Amino acid sequence: MLESISFMALALALGFRHSYDSDHLIAASNILRKSDSMKSSVKIGFSWVLGHMLTAAIVTIILFIFKESFLSNVLPHFEKIAAIMLMVLGILSLKDFLSLHSHAHRHGNIVHSHPHIHLKRHHDKHSHRHMFGVGVVHGLASNNELLMLFTASLAVTSLAGLIAAIGLFSFGVALGMLLFAFVFSYPLIKLHSEKIYKLVSLGTGSIGVIYGTLMLFALA
Repeated sequence: MLESISFMALALALGFRHSYDSDHLIAASNILRKSDSMKSSVKIGFSWVLGHMLTAAIVTIILFIFKESFLSNVLPHFEKIAAIMLMVLGILSLKDFLSLHSHAHRHGNIVHSHPHIHLKRHHDKHSHRHMFGVGVVHGLASNNELLMLFTASLAVTSLAGLIAAIGLFSFGVALGMLLFAFVFSYPLIKLHSEKIYKLVSLGTGSIGVIYGTLMLFALA
C-alpha cells in the first residue's frame, strides 16, 4: 500500500517537473504571448496538456506491454523534431511581430518613401489547436521523467495501475503548465503595454530560434 502511494506521489511530482522542461516553456511562451485573456491562456495551456497526455500515455503503455527498449532508442530522434518545431515557432513569432512597410511622403514636387518597422499584434483564435500539436510532439520528445516513471512502474503488475500513474503524471504536467500560463500571461494582459509586448515577443522568438538550434545539434 505504502509502495503504491509512493509511486503515485512520484508520478505527480515527475509530471509537475516535466512541464518545466526548457523546450516546453519556450514553445508555450511563443504561443501564449498572443493571448488576450486569461481564459484564452488557460485554454491554450490545457490544449498543450491534452496533446502531451495523448502521446505520453501511448508511449508508456507500449513500453509496459512489450517490456522492450526499442522506443528508448527511437524517442531521442523526436528531440530533433521538437528542435525544428521550436525554431519554426521562434521564426513565426519574429515574423508575426515585425513587418516592414514603406510610406510615401511628398516634399514639394519630390516623392520618396521611408521604410518603417511596425508592431503587429493580433489574437490567433487557433492558438489552442497549434498548442495541441506542440503538446503531441513534446509528448514524444524530452521524456526523461516519463522513462523514469516507466522504470519505477516495473514493480507495478497491472496495466490499470500504470494508467492511473499516467493520469497523475498528466495531472502534474497540467498543474505545472497552467501555473506557467497564468504567471506568463497575467502581466501582459493586465498591463496591456505594447512596449512590453514588443520586448517579450522579440525575446521569446529569439530564444526559440537559438535554443532550437542548440537542441538540433545536441548542444542543449
